[in-house]
Order: sequence, then structure tokens, then C-alpha cells
Amino acid sequence: MGIRTVLAEGLLKMSEVKQELIAQVELFSELTGHLPHHMDGHQHVHVLPEIRHVFAQVLEEYGIRHTRVPIEPDLPHCSWIDPHLMNFYLSVEKDSLNTVDVFTKHGIRWPDIYIGLSTMGKNMSVSNILRAIDNAMADFLAKADSSIASSLPSSPDQETRMVTIELMTHPGYPSVPPVGGCGEGPDDFSQSWERLHELETLTNLELQSHYKTRNIQLCAFKDL
Repeated sequence: MGIRTVLAEGLLKMSEVKQELIAQVELFSELTGHLPHHMDGHQHVHVLPEIRHVFAQVLEEYGIRHTRVPIEPDLPHCSWIDPHLMNFYLSVEKDSLNTVDVFTKHGIRWPDIYIGLSTMGKNMSVSNILRAIDNAMADFLAKADSSIASSLPSSPDQETRMVTIELMTHPGYPSVPPVGGCGEGPDDFSQSWERLHELETLTNLELQSHYKTRNIQLCAFKDL
């Protein structure tokens, strides 16, 4: 039974969701000596109805200021994405749009731009990553309001406004059951060659060169 079905049938208690979130934050803090610099949910469950409110409350209570809002601007035009995945991605986008006000109310922030659904697994390549960045930046600038637009440089002498982009990735090595996964063992993606493909693409010297040429600086959430 999927998480959406569980929610729709009222089988998930939000008090238990909050208890689990707190337990994970506390364990992370115990193991690392500090709070998470950001939090999100496996397969974006943190933006689902009801869960989004509890999630935002926990982050605010702990002073965790950053999360993920998975809205990828160019997604509808990505014809190479399998139809069943596209349906899932679009449902995630709908939930994300309905989550923006909730996260804002609780003082939670996220990068200006999110990409990664269109470049996941076998679809990841240097050209696809650069395409996603270019299209997302064009969309961001087109939708920027006057206050944002006025802060953008009109000449090389003006200070450049920083735009933050989250690139969602899954680099690693194929899992071998029963090790790995999120409670029920590794799924098909975790066991496939696609994670290694992402790792090899992300460490490709050509991609690093493009980042340097475009003045793209890699960073973590703790740097924001």
C-alpha cells in the first residue's frame, strides 16, 4: 500500500510521523555532533498533504532552515522520461506547489532552483545537466519580480547576485540485497547500474570544466 493511499484512508497518524522525525533528528545529532543542515524526505514524502505541516513544525522547532522543494521548471518538456515516472514527478510538483506557503510560514528556505528529475539515472549526462541548468535559469530570470530583477547586474561592474541551484543526484554503487534501501531493502534503482553511471557523470572532468567556465561554484547546504 503506497503512502498516498495510506494518507487518503487516514491510516497514518501525524503524531507518529512527528515522533519519527524527531527520532531521526536526534539520532543524526548524536552521531554527528550537530543538527542536520537541511532535511527532506525519501521520494519527496515531506511535501505530501498533512505530512508537510508536521515536517515544517519539526524543522522550525529545531532551527533547521533548509529543505527541498522539488519543482523542476522544464519538466513537462522532457519527452525522454518514462510516462509512469512523469506522472509521479508531476504529482510531486503539484504537492510541492501546495507546500510553498507552509514552509514559508515556518521560516524554512530552499534553493532558488531545483533540478534532477530530468537528469536522474540513465538520463544523466553532461549535456543534460547543462541543459537543465540553462533552462531553469532562463525560467527563473523570466519569472523574477521587479525586486529580484533590480538586483541583477546590468553591467560587469555591478555586484553579481548569487542564484542557488540544487541538483538532486544518487551517486554510488549498485546495492546487493538485503543490504541497503529504506526499510524494505534496496529497490530496483538502488540495485541497478544507474547509480554508478551518475557517479561517473558527476566526476567527469568535462562537467567540472563547464562548471568553472560558467562560474558555477559547488557547495553544500551548510554553505548557504
